[in-house]
Amino acid sequence: MEKFEKHSGLVVPLDRHNVDTDAIIPKQFLKSIKRSGFGPHLFDEWRYHDHGEPGMDNSLRKKNPDFVLNHPRYEGANILLARHNFGCGSSREHAVWALLDHGIRVILAPSFADIFSNNCFKNGVLPIVLDEDIIDRLFTDVEATHGYQMTIDLPAQQIHLHEGEVLSFEVDPFRKDCHIRGLDDIGLTLEHAAEIRGFEEKHRQTAPWLFDKTS
Repeated sequence: MEKFEKHSGLVVPLDRHNVDTDAIIPKQFLKSIKRSGFGPHLFDEWRYHDHGEPGMDNSLRKKNPDFVLNHPRYEGANILLARHNFGCGSSREHAVWALLDHGIRVILAPSFADIFSNNCFKNGVLPIVLDEDIIDRLFTDVEATHGYQMTIDLPAQQIHLHEGEVLSFEVDPFRKDCHIRGLDDIGLTLEHAAEIRGFEEKHRQTAPWLFDKTS
């Protein structure tokens, strides 16, 4: 996955509690495991007036002008401001793939569903938990300020707000290290490739019958 140290971007506010993974990426789009191509269907049922299906030309679909991702002022936003229990529902990893494919690298919320949070860390999206009063204030500031941006400094565990204020946040040290180094589960395993090959060779020598293709 892509390394994450410092990230700056436009903030988009999604003022809804308990946003579940079926709302993030509806079930009919779960037919692929390529991790790409899901961005156009992010929040599909809220984003468009019609029912979406795989293979549809989204440029021909009528967008819901009231949905925040369709507002011109938030075009290109890559930091999502959310409410309580974001990512609840099913464990589908496709929800994070859709967010990432849309360009979202950071989500700020008072709380996240556990499995969704784990999937974020495994795919290069940083979920940051902040106190509810801070989230409330951010919603007010973002909605009042066109072009509201912030910078997330993961090594320092700081958020530099649009007006200059700096907030601190907590993150698991192991998850932080993986994000900074750009290591998902496969990347972590490959760091031990030499030891794995050594074990396999030793096992081949001590138990050769397991590798005898003639038996």
